[in-house]
Amino acid sequence: MKASVVLSLIGYLVVPSDTAVLGRCVVAKKLHEGGLSDFEGYSLENWVCLAYFESKFNPMAVYENSRSDFIGYGLFQIRNHDWCDHGRNRCRMSCSALLNPDLKKTIECAKTIVKGKRGMGACHEGPGDPSPCSNCGTTYHGTSYLTKG
Repeated sequence: MKASVVLSLIGYLVVPSDTAVLGRCVVAKKLHEGGLSDFEGYSLENWVCLAYFESKFNPMAVYENSRSDFIGYGLFQIRNHDWCDHGRNRCRMSCSALLNPDLKKTIECAKTIVKGKRGMGACHEGPGDPSPCSNCGTTYHGTSYLTKG
């Protein structure tokens, strides 16, 4: 029993070296520099929270949801059906462009998405789904680069 618990803990701590997971403050800085602070009324904390809940700060994350028949791409898990080249392509870019750690295309597409009438709610699976970040508040990114001046 103890051995299985120890092995499970080790498994959670081991991260492949080729992953592109970004730190919380790096994500906050890139999103801020990309103009998402208070964009369309959403605070930087909302964006950082969304990035954490959607991809755990992995800009190269790809999630295939076979139940709902979509694929989510990148930091915000932007759905292929509406937003990139495997669907209606409202962001006018390839889905693979959303997997770049520099986040420029991801930010550009996120701005397009939230300008719509559903705002950040368009990022989620169904019309009635609440944002996972509606209760994040302003303390989420704590001592990020923004609080260091």
